[in-house]
Amino acid sequence: MHRICELYKKFYILSSKLPKKHKLGIFMKIENICLDVTQLIITAALESKNSKLPLLNTARIKIELMKKLIRITNELNIVPNSKYLELELDLQEISKMTNGWIKYLNAVR
Repeated sequence: MHRICELYKKFYILSSKLPKKHKLGIFMKIENICLDVTQLIITAALESKNSKLPLLNTARIKIELMKKLIRITNELNIVPNSKYLELELDLQEISKMTNGWIKYLNAVR
């Protein structure tokens, strides 16, 4: 949960430095998805074991979507390579944690 919050802070700081076109376009979408993932992870943490899996699967899909959108921002030269790599590494780590949680829940069933 901490990682996704830190990632959101990075998105927020980075978007404040972007032109309005990008800030209100693709970056707004990325920020909203990041907030959705945060909500899903917090909800999953507080739910019973049976209810966690659908929430985490939805979070996993949204994380993959964020990865793709961040890659697009780099391909369009909206985000510098150094920032892209930093964000991509964070997203990979969050993805690994989420997938690990899903595997654990599937194993306990």
